[in-house]
Amino acid sequence: MKKVLLVAMFAVGAVFQAKAQDGTPTAKGKYLIEANTGFGGGGLGVGHTANTSFGLVSIDGTTIWSIGAEGGYFVADDLAVKVGLGYTDTDGSNSFSYKLGAKYYINSSIPVQLDFTGASIKDLDENPLWLGIQGGYAIFLNDFVSVEPGLRYNLSLNKDFTEEGILEFRIGFALHF
Repeated sequence: MKKVLLVAMFAVGAVFQAKAQDGTPTAKGKYLIEANTGFGGGGLGVGHTANTSFGLVSIDGTTIWSIGAEGGYFVADDLAVKVGLGYTDTDGSNSFSYKLGAKYYINSSIPVQLDFTGASIKDLDENPLWLGIQGGYAIFLNDFVSVEPGLRYNLSLNKDFTEEGILEFRIGFALHF
């Protein structure tokens, strides 16, 4: 069993090393997998009902937790088309989220993202829709791992759900291969 695990780890490392030698981590033809954390937002439910990040919040005895991830493909150098999926639970009420967008790396190190995010929440007549913009800085730890702190603003697209925008501080962790 130890030999199989060692061979598998070596194979994954060799694939990442071969991909890292193909050029920059944001070169055309590369892939991106991200996990984000979000801090801030609009209180109970508003900031956490439509997201694809990891989060845990407790306000006045109500606990909100979320899990999600995003993936993308670089259609041109420094430009990735992305999709994301997420799940949020608010004391038994849950929602499934989706995200479609694009991320551009200015000088291969300053990511700017524009996306459309929505959610499906059980037993609601209307579900949240958001237009999001995000910017930050990519700190590449090596050719295939980056840490990306930044700010994100979500603008509500359906005023009946909420009229508030949401400002968040985010820390993203990305794999480039």
